[in-house]
Amino acid sequence: MEARGGDVQHALRVAGRRDKLAGVMAQLPRAILFDLDDTILAAGQRPLVLLQVAGEFAGDMAPVRPEDLADRLEIALVAFWSDPVRHKSARFGITQARRQVIAEAFAAMGEASLTPDLADRFAARFTACRDEMTDFFPGARAALEAVKARGVLMALVTNGAADTQRAKIERFDLAGLFDHIQIEGEHGFGKPETQAYLHAMSVLGVQAHETWMIGDHLEWEVAAPQRLGIYAVWHDGFGVGLPADSPVRPDRIIRSLSELLPGA
Repeated sequence: MEARGGDVQHALRVAGRRDKLAGVMAQLPRAILFDLDDTILAAGQRPLVLLQVAGEFAGDMAPVRPEDLADRLEIALVAFWSDPVRHKSARFGITQARRQVIAEAFAAMGEASLTPDLADRFAARFTACRDEMTDFFPGARAALEAVKARGVLMALVTNGAADTQRAKIERFDLAGLFDHIQIEGEHGFGKPETQAYLHAMSVLGVQAHETWMIGDHLEWEVAAPQRLGIYAVWHDGFGVGLPADSPVRPDRIIRSLSELLPGA
């Protein structure tokens, strides 16, 4: 059956909107502010790492099952890091914060096998596993190099302690990719403080309307930048999807930094 005239016109209008949208998405801005952890670098999905470590300690913690302990620890860690006050104070001492949360979770379960010594060893092994697993998301470095080659001004804007974050930058040879590196522990301010975004843009010599922010945190890299007029791209590197009840709506969602490139 042939399409009616109205159907044809509607199809053409839809195609036109798609073409216009594709044209906008193919353009890169003058500047991009990049988050580091869970955007450029990944340390593995925490629930899976917890389950792996719990499996390693299965003999020591019986009769507690590894999957039950991993679930309890994930709940405790989510609660801890979701608290803005505790998060801000603890991100300068992540290793100690992990020890604290794990020790409290072990004690709350009330099992004789979950001793303070086991909690300390579990925390140390968990931290070691996260460090060992840390690496670029697939294609991330190539994407950064390609964006830089297109003349986009790039800043790395990361929270956390100076020594911890600077060590990652050196380990993965990131410094040469960015026009500005901004670590919370070195500057005295971090996301979602307004100063963090304004300072990065000031150093790059750009304004909000010509800047993108890319990261995995819906408040730090989406909501806060959007309030300043920055185009916010949410990096869903693990493919978890935007929470159905999220009040935050990114301007764009990507699974990989390679999606930033025209034609990707």
